[in-house]
Amino acid sequence: MPVTTLTSKGQVTIPKSIREFLRVGPGDRVVFYTAEDGRVIMEPETVDIRSLRGVIKPGRRGVTVEQMKESIEHHGSGT
Repeated sequence: MPVTTLTSKGQVTIPKSIREFLRVGPGDRVVFYTAEDGRVIMEPETVDIRSLRGVIKPGRRGVTVEQMKESIEHHGSGT
């Protein structure tokens, strides 16, 4: 389990394994939350654009509203 030390200024260095897990680096922001059970949760506030690679498949086209309506009419509304 990674451990760090609090400085006299209230600062800590986030251990490398935790920075890698959170995918944060210099200049990134993190947010702290307190949970009802007393735990403190730290999460990245910013998203590295590189982590979004591959989310959108190249060459895929969107559909028009008309195409959506036709599909609903053909397949039903699902209700």
